[in-house]
Amino acid sequence: MGSSASPGVPIDPRPVCLLVRTMFPHPGFPDGPYERTAAAIVEAAGRDPRAAAQLSQGLAEMEAALFADLDDHARLEYLSEISGTAFFETVRAGAVTALYGDPEVWRLLGCTDPAVAPPRARAERAPAGRSAEPGIEEAA
Repeated sequence: MGSSASPGVPIDPRPVCLLVRTMFPHPGFPDGPYERTAAAIVEAAGRDPRAAAQLSQGLAEMEAALFADLDDHARLEYLSEISGTAFFETVRAGAVTALYGDPEVWRLLGCTDPAVAPPRARAERAPAGRSAEPGIEEAA
């Protein structure tokens, strides 16, 4: 289901998804970009025991605060209260990179110029044999 904070203890990406959607609300966005962002955050935590512990602890505290049951205003208040924590910063940093680096998000935001798209989006659009970076040819 997700990465593990410690052996045998999986991290559920669903509350991470809700947290990211609360941090970066875009009413017109479908679930996909948020789900991929949550999965990327959980996957990154799986490679770093300290981040995994921070994520697990922060999610446990969110659950204890009944974050999922709060209304939007109360969720924002909760985020304000935890904004200086390592958990918040880990999720925020991962979300900025993953969410706004998602090619679907760029399309939703109206980005049509591959030169201004993030590298991951440019790579998806690059013709075979061509680099996603302007002026760089790939070896055939």
